Amino acid sequence: MTEQPADDPFHDCELSPEAILGTHTFEDVLFTDETETPVNVLTGQTPAHSQATVDEAREFAASIDTDTPHIALPASVETQIETASKPYTAAAFFHFKAIGSLELHRTYHAAYKSDGFSVAFEANYESGDLTITVERANDP
Repeated sequence: MTEQPADDPFHDCELSPEAILGTHTFEDVLFTDETETPVNVLTGQTPAHSQATVDEAREFAASIDTDTPHIALPASVETQIETASKPYTAAAFFHFKAIGSLELHRTYHAAYKSDGFSVAFEANYESGDLTITVERANDP
């Protein structure tokens, strides 16, 4: 990538904005009703702390008080067991666990913070898919 001025929102990014322009769907990355939960081998039951609905997860993610919208990601079974936590966690909609790489995370974050881009996302908790659309702000 060419050298960019310090006030460029993409100056710390390995990828250029062109890498994220358009619509991209990240499949099966969100918490769903099918997210794996632990089962107690003695009782055959899922522990109460791991029982949750998509609506609860969506509400939890929406309740995070930041300027950046959050989504509900599935928590690993190991995390649920070790910390007695819910089967979901909240993260920014462009979190690297959802989109697959830290490079993409940094680039989506820069675009989201930049006035030069319009960034929208759709979290489909039924399918588990996350769709992010990035357009230049001056594009029709």
